[in-house]
Amino acid sequence: MEQPPIGTVISTEESPNSSEFSFVISENSTVKKGQHVTVETSEGKIIARVADIVKTNRYFERAESVREFERSGKPVSEVFPAERWEYVVAEAAALGVYNDGRLMRSAFPASPGAKVFSADCGLLEKFFGLDLEKGMLLGKVEHHDIEVKLNMTRLLQKHMAILAMSGAGKSYFTSVLLEELLDRKKEHGQMAVIVIDTHGEYIGFAEDRNFMGRSDVIIGDEFRISVPSLSSQMIAEFMPSMTSVQKREFGKLLARMKSEKKGKIFDMKDLLSYLENSEIKSTTKDILSTFLVDLESTKMFSSYDNPPLDKLAKAGHLTIMDISDMTSQREKQILVTYIAKKLFDARRSGEIPPFLLVVEEAHNFAPEGARREAAISRNIIEKIAREGRKFHACLCLISQRPVNLSTTSLSQCNTNIIMRVTNPYDLDHIGKTSEGLTNDIMKSIPSLRVGEAIVVGEAVNFPLAIRVRERTSKKNERGIPLEEAAVAFGENCEKKKEDAAAFM
Repeated sequence: MEQPPIGTVISTEESPNSSEFSFVISENSTVKKGQHVTVETSEGKIIARVADIVKTNRYFERAESVREFERSGKPVSEVFPAERWEYVVAEAAALGVYNDGRLMRSAFPASPGAKVFSADCGLLEKFFGLDLEKGMLLGKVEHHDIEVKLNMTRLLQKHMAILAMSGAGKSYFTSVLLEELLDRKKEHGQMAVIVIDTHGEYIGFAEDRNFMGRSDVIIGDEFRISVPSLSSQMIAEFMPSMTSVQKREFGKLLARMKSEKKGKIFDMKDLLSYLENSEIKSTTKDILSTFLVDLESTKMFSSYDNPPLDKLAKAGHLTIMDISDMTSQREKQILVTYIAKKLFDARRSGEIPPFLLVVEEAHNFAPEGARREAAISRNIIEKIAREGRKFHACLCLISQRPVNLSTTSLSQCNTNIIMRVTNPYDLDHIGKTSEGLTNDIMKSIPSLRVGEAIVVGEAVNFPLAIRVRERTSKKNERGIPLEEAAVAFGENCEKKKEDAAAFM
């Protein structure tokens, strides 16, 4: 049975044109902002998004007339049949044209008088390019009963970014994404997933009975870098201020030590001792010694790796690097640098399966405009962003300050998941770096509710507003509500006073 029309296209001073049209909503129809509608044209079927809804009434168009009538003591509605002239008008932005399975840009306007219909679910699935067979279920299309299943290759191969202000639902959406990746069937393709968890927001996966067998948590303090596996280039990444002469001398020293200790383990202290007994010029030796002592003081360097590569990256498995216990930003960056380079090199040589590296607070690890000394991990993140797709090394960058995130990294994220953002500088940056965002979508971003997101880029044919589905994994965020923290602090202070009084 054919559905009834929900409205009729009308002429205004500016529309209909090839990019927008307005339609008066039928008396018994309900249309919502953000809903998708269709109208037939000579090109094919235009699919449009309702950008706004306005009410109009010719009897209330002129302020002076309304004021004069109300001065008489009678409302306008008693003098004129004003209720009969009230209309609800929807303003729609044309997304594209669908014709015999082909998608085209709208190049010809809808005709005034043409009937408008609510978009058919099957048509929207094809129009947005949803993958109903093997796609990952992330939510539903806003105002339509359509499951949003996104193709894994389109979503992740060319990297993705999740951009939103604090509290808008970034971690919740990421948890839904992780669930989908862990639950994928082998025949549909499984990835290794590694998360840099800055606030302990994903550790619940390792405590959830449905995911604990496929999830591991590595605490930041337990992380170790194997000194025997280090190269002079990697040390130079940790110490950006090293000169070319110092790099050359250190490279020779490290090669000699590895050759002499072949088959034996050694750590940073052994390397320092070997440097002290070397014949390197004293001025260079002192500087290199200072560098190595600085690295040794982090207590991150050992004779072994933790986690080892075979535990870090396994198909269908999640490894959570919980660095919430680490206070030094430099140490966090060293950790991210080592893990990212280790994964990328192993993937290029085919040692590990395709992987997704999820980086929370990405603007702290790949900051735009910061000096190299303050952005140790930026180099490798940008390298994976530029070259990773060729080797199926994928990035997911999560940030609440996209304006502070490396432009090189963000520009290579071909899919953006945008949730609520209110900072005007961040909004402007998003508008410039995300293709396909129309004015009406940009205006809607600050008013998005928690759990609402806009998907734009490679993963979908056209920008798509979705409602994120409910997560099934255990939520285990560290931290308590503000009120509880204040009460607990007060109770702790009182207890200390009582204990002190009892002692005296």
